[in-house]
Amino acid sequence: MKGFEAFRVALDALRGNRVRSLLTMLGIIIGIAAVIVVVSIGSGARNQIESQVEGLGSNLILVVPGQFNTNDFSSNGPATSTMQIGDGRVLADVVGDEDAVTARISSGAQVRAGSVERFVTVQGADQNLPRVLNRPVAEGQYFTSVDVDARRRVAVLGSQAATNLFPGTDPVGRQVTVSGTRFQVIGVLEEQGESFGVSQDNEIHVPITTAQRLLGIDRVDAFAVRAPSADVVPQLSERLWRAMKAEYPDQTFSAVTQTQILGVIGQILGLLTAVLAAIAGISLLVGGVGVSNIMLVSVRERTREIGLRKALGARQRDVLVQFLVEAVLLTTVGGLIGIVIGVAGSLAVDRLSPLPASIEWWSPVVAFVVSAGVGIFFGVFPARRAGRLDPVVALRTE
Repeated sequence: MKGFEAFRVALDALRGNRVRSLLTMLGIIIGIAAVIVVVSIGSGARNQIESQVEGLGSNLILVVPGQFNTNDFSSNGPATSTMQIGDGRVLADVVGDEDAVTARISSGAQVRAGSVERFVTVQGADQNLPRVLNRPVAEGQYFTSVDVDARRRVAVLGSQAATNLFPGTDPVGRQVTVSGTRFQVIGVLEEQGESFGVSQDNEIHVPITTAQRLLGIDRVDAFAVRAPSADVVPQLSERLWRAMKAEYPDQTFSAVTQTQILGVIGQILGLLTAVLAAIAGISLLVGGVGVSNIMLVSVRERTREIGLRKALGARQRDVLVQFLVEAVLLTTVGGLIGIVIGVAGSLAVDRLSPLPASIEWWSPVVAFVVSAGVGIFFGVFPARRAGRLDPVVALRTE
């Protein structure tokens, strides 16, 4: 039997049982679509996080307490930071630029402006944060070193916090209340956007010394250091780590670079995407079993047809090819439908939900190859069974 003839016969057989064929393809359609959507969400998440991290600059180093482990993502350091504001001067001496280091602490709090009250992330920072972390001010100004030293109650709002607390009103010069303490708003930061549905603009920045008094603490959660260039980052991170170890010999610290952060993020998201894709791929296995089952039923129903074909001269190979083509046709058509649904679903997720989605060019290609492979793998046994039928026995079958 020629290839075109086998394709035509297989297509006629599937058309004759449209509902059964569609139900058989359903598992393949769901599996392919689910895998494409999951891979797209994983790729979109990785791309978004990488762009946000890279937006801070390739020469940024974070000095944090604990051991940063790129293999198992564990932290073997102390539960709380022992770093102090004065440690910033030690790090600045290593860098050779006192404006290249900024200290940070953060906490959540209820912030009120008049009758409006919102939950906002409170960031305690110093005057260097806009330059080090690339957070320009859109309106007004950021606080100065004098404000930090004097523990002044001044605040700079993120764009969303400003909109929520002062809808339709210029917030600069007005007052907000944070945990019962009044602050004067002196500026608004430029919009940063969202990450996984969490706004990066729902923040209020206050001088770190004021934040420490407000929260009743004296520690610093982390230092951010901007290296003079990306080329010196590896050497500088080692020197920063040694400087902190010299200050606190009994404590563990890490100087984390952008490359390390992106590497860990990539590993975590890659592992998560692989696990989710494997779970979604189970439906492909179920769909393949369904294809095999339906093809076995089809062989039984068409036993007399097979016997007649073989009696008229059809070879075992011709019958095998006929049924194998039917199985592959079922899965490839289901795979194509699944690809369309998966791509459409990925675009819908990206546009209509807070989850980012980015369709990788290879995922539909792999999905199509896998769907065809499923048809071949699960279609071989029924096809071989059909090809081995004895024509005399087949013709006698009722």
